[in-house]
Formats: sequence, structure tokens, C-alpha cells
Amino acid sequence: MGNMKYRAALYMRLSKDDGGAESSSIQSQRSLLLSYAGEHGFSVYNEYVDDGWSGTSFDRPEFRRMLRDIEAGRVNMVITKDLSRLGRDYIMTGHYM
Repeated sequence: MGNMKYRAALYMRLSKDDGGAESSSIQSQRSLLLSYAGEHGFSVYNEYVDDGWSGTSFDRPEFRRMLRDIEAGRVNMVITKDLSRLGRDYIMTGHYM
């Protein structure tokens, strides 16, 4: 019996500044997030991937699309590798949380 009441967004971001480290790669993040969702029985609504976008701005296309899905009630949980994937501005990251 899973937690099907949750409709999760899997959010991934990779900045050009991340240096292409494999531990941060989109594929690595996707595998980690899918495993986590599966282990906890969370239903995944969609994946949102901002590849090549800096975390210093929240004006990223997939982040904005995810916010629209949250506001529309399609998503009620966000899973990301760590808070720095959401953003590097910790005040605004806290605001979105």
C-alpha cells in the first residue's frame, strides 16, 4: 500500500558551473529520485529538468512549469536531490519551500 495521495514532481537541475561531475548529472539525479519515490510508494506526476541553468535565478522554464502544476493542484510534493538543485539563493529557496 503506497502513498498514492502524493503526486510528486521530480525536479532536476544541472548548471554549466557544476562541471559535468557524474554525481550531479541529470541521469544520476533521475535514478536517485526515481528510486526514492519507488521505495516510498510515491506516485510520480512528472519530471522537470532544467539542464544548463544556474541556480542563482528562479526564472527557469521547468521550475516555472513545476510551479504552475503545483498551483493547479496537479503536484503536491517535490522531490529533489538536495536544496541546491532548487536554488542557490537560500532565502528564495526557503520561500518556495
